[in-house]
Amino acid sequence: MMYGKKAWWLVLTIAIAVLVSDQISGNLIKNTAQRLRPCNDPVMSLKVHLLVTCGQGYSFVSSHATNHFVVAFFLGAVFKNKYSWVFPVALCWAAFISFSQVYVGVHYPIDVICGALLGSLIGYITYRVIQTKILISTPQNSA
Repeated sequence: MMYGKKAWWLVLTIAIAVLVSDQISGNLIKNTAQRLRPCNDPVMSLKVHLLVTCGQGYSFVSSHATNHFVVAFFLGAVFKNKYSWVFPVALCWAAFISFSQVYVGVHYPIDVICGALLGSLIGYITYRVIQTKILISTPQNSA
């Protein structure tokens, strides 16, 4: 087994980070901002070509963007030294998922941009906490 118990810590950490990001984006920020989704806004709904069910929740910030960027940023940071391709691939994946929310008509672009920034911040903080406290050792600079 390549990572052993560290793999379980990574999975648990990701689950906790997504739970935290979802609560911050979905409950705290959305309920504070209370911006209608473009598909629920009386003016914008006439201009939006809706491709999925609109949903009842608020729009700002996108929880999809926040949650996907938490995972992408965290995993990218964890594996950047061993697998350099993971970080750009993970960020592209999260960006694709995030901006698809605009494409299907349920979010404004600023919703996913702010969600991406929030998720990246939470992912970075999570990485730094785990790096310094639990399991990730940074390579030592050799002289």
